[in-house]
Amino acid sequence: MNQAITHAIPVTQQLGKFVATLQWSEASPKVKSLIPILLIDYFRAASAGQNRSWTNAVTELYRSHASTQEASVIYADTKVDIARAAFINGVAAGSLDWDDSHVAAIIHPGVVIWPAALAMAEIVKCSGEELLTAVLAGYETAIRIGMSIQPEHSLRGFQGTPTCGAFGAAAACARLLKLSPEGCSNALGIAATFACGLSQFFVSGSDIKRFHAGKAAANGVEAALLAHAGLTGPHDAIEGSQGFARAFSDRFDPAVCIANLQREFPTEWVSLKPHVGSVRMQAAIEAAGTLSKSGITADQIKSITIGVHGAMMSKLASNKPIDIQQAQLSTPFAVAMAFIMGPTKQGPLALSVDDYELALKDPLVWDLCERTVCVVDAEVEQRTTSESVSGRVIVHLHDGSTQEYFVASPKGCPQNPMSTDEVAERFLALSSAMLGEAECKTWLEYAYKIEQLQDLGPLFALRK
Repeated sequence: MNQAITHAIPVTQQLGKFVATLQWSEASPKVKSLIPILLIDYFRAASAGQNRSWTNAVTELYRSHASTQEASVIYADTKVDIARAAFINGVAAGSLDWDDSHVAAIIHPGVVIWPAALAMAEIVKCSGEELLTAVLAGYETAIRIGMSIQPEHSLRGFQGTPTCGAFGAAAACARLLKLSPEGCSNALGIAATFACGLSQFFVSGSDIKRFHAGKAAANGVEAALLAHAGLTGPHDAIEGSQGFARAFSDRFDPAVCIANLQREFPTEWVSLKPHVGSVRMQAAIEAAGTLSKSGITADQIKSITIGVHGAMMSKLASNKPIDIQQAQLSTPFAVAMAFIMGPTKQGPLALSVDDYELALKDPLVWDLCERTVCVVDAEVEQRTTSESVSGRVIVHLHDGSTQEYFVASPKGCPQNPMSTDEVAERFLALSSAMLGEAECKTWLEYAYKIEQLQDLGPLFALRK
């Protein structure tokens, strides 16, 4: 885009004004019903990651280093300073690839924005409606910035969740701090410098992706607090000639950031994931699960071909993952799991991180994974939208025949959403054993009516 045109649109300032002035009454009915569901799903994801080694490690680190005791570590009788609470809770929820996703923005917004906003809400003692408004401002900010620079942002080696997510966390916290439009712009300007997150883990493995959401949540908290203290960020930190968008992407469409603010809400396009793993893998896993349930057994399979979108080939197509993190980002590994483990599961297939840990030790899964390949599929590319990614699985049997299944809109995407009851059941299935069924059902009642709550204390009441 022409540089003069880019500079003609004051993205950072207009987003700052939006964050400061958005009213809950302006949200669409769909968004108003969706945001509480996203809250429940965030707590579900956090419960799955709460007792993992990496979450325990950062909890112990920050508990021993905390200089003040301010915000709650969810599911624990522990308080640490606000930025560290956001970090820990973001790690717990965002470390398992089981979080909400936005396909067009290539971002997991909830696991960055909710931990930052909840930590700040506990400090400022806001109402439920104020929290929801702030979170919506955060989602919109992160998603719109992501949509304006993707997919080139990802192709350059950045992960959108920590980079764009930091803006969303800063926006939500700035709103809760009741900053002026200028103050909210400053928070975004500071967040632009804090934004970080590389994708080398796709290539080399490691635990680092597990910390990305938590770090971005903490960065957003700190950006908002610095702006609240009167510090400034560049007024054009996002769109400037040496700003975030130009530094982090080979393409930037500033109009996407501000188009129809407060009238259209791309937050409506957020997906929830039945399975651990990338949102772009969900259709293939669902297709494999359907074929498995139809009676195809692993010993009948000679090989598997997965039809995918071309954008998946560089990061999600490896059939030789080197660790659990890479396995969770391997479409062939997940499809192999669906065929090996699917027949043993009751009800709808839902691959968890525990399933991945078991599968890594299963030679049958590894054998089938190595006989599974991804190919670019023209119909998958045609049917994929800014809201969902399609997928096809073709099974080549030893008898020479083939069977296939195509999923256009996987479960959890906006065209095939999970119901409120399904989201609640997922939360209860994970949390009740750890926290008690009665306590979890009581918490759900508060989550359902969060818009009417004047005291958010019950949201932090779940304890092991």
